[in-house]
Amino acid sequence: MIKLDILSDPICPWCMIGKARLDRALEARPEHPFEIEWHPFQLNPDMPAEGMDRRAYLEGKFGSKAQAAEVYARIDEAARESGIEIDWASIARTPNTLDAHRLIHWAGLEGRQTAIVSMLFKAYFKEGRDIGDRDTLADIADSAGLDAAMIRRLLASDADVEDIRTRDANARERGVTGVPTFIVANQHVVPGAQPPQLWEQLIDEVMAQLNP
Repeated sequence: MIKLDILSDPICPWCMIGKARLDRALEARPEHPFEIEWHPFQLNPDMPAEGMDRRAYLEGKFGSKAQAAEVYARIDEAARESGIEIDWASIARTPNTLDAHRLIHWAGLEGRQTAIVSMLFKAYFKEGRDIGDRDTLADIADSAGLDAAMIRRLLASDADVEDIRTRDANARERGVTGVPTFIVANQHVVPGAQPPQLWEQLIDEVMAQLNP
């Protein structure tokens, strides 16, 4: 197996699009050699713990409502081309994702990481749920077959908070400035939401090297 490390944030629309495009390539190449692990990268590491109103966040980030609308129109087009319908109107808040990243980490210990990542994307972008809310995260964990009561206890503690922050900081120190960022075999960096065809070509090249 070849390690495929993915740096992502569950409120990053390009991360969801990048995953959808990768998934399409993996379906086309079921013999792929990738073993996937997800890693934390917060788009907004200084976000208040309670999050903030999404409209205020977008206008603060992009300078105006019109500029935000222009940026998100391009994202929406790319999402639709990838078979994704995003319900922007349902998203009321931009959350702090530290707890969501903790949940992704714990899911990895149970072999449920990719399932949790998918469910977080769906909860935020399609259902408008606040994935900074601990009850919401425990409910998502329960739906993925994790022990919701244990997740609630962990979320109420400081478990792995510093680990997540340290891993996020280390990614930035290594030169990661945005997500999604894919790292193949700890050597080759593939930035951004690449088309399925690129992934299929990469898989073919890796398989040719593994089976000369």
